[in-house]
Amino acid sequence: MSNPRHGAGRGPSQRQLKVGELVRRTIADVLMRGDLHDPELERFSITVSEARVSPDLRHADIYVMPLGGVGVEEVLVLLARNSHELRRAVTREIKLKYSPALRFHEDRSFDQMDETRRLLDEPRVRRDLDEEADGDADENGDR
Repeated sequence: MSNPRHGAGRGPSQRQLKVGELVRRTIADVLMRGDLHDPELERFSITVSEARVSPDLRHADIYVMPLGGVGVEEVLVLLARNSHELRRAVTREIKLKYSPALRFHEDRSFDQMDETRRLLDEPRVRRDLDEEADGDADENGDR
């Protein structure tokens, strides 16, 4: 019989979220302090926005974006090149049975937020939102 806690379509566990945040914070701190001693990587100011950890805590997908979004591909290559040193830093800071393998990805959430704002500013969407707000005001007796 399968474990009901690991059902399909469920979100990450509290442990995954906690470990992910600890991994994110550790990597961000290492990059901020410049502990990697890679002059090419030190040229960039990198935002570490999220770390998603696998259910077995053996893999972590790290989402990053350089300041201004310039040089994303180069930053991903440099982080991959320094992933072993970053993994050692995570191991020193977080006491886990296994040290997660780190995989770096471009954070596209900024682009998604811009697209959402653009959609919400379209006249037809704005009209629908205004009509909905007026309907809520009528139900509450505000008019």
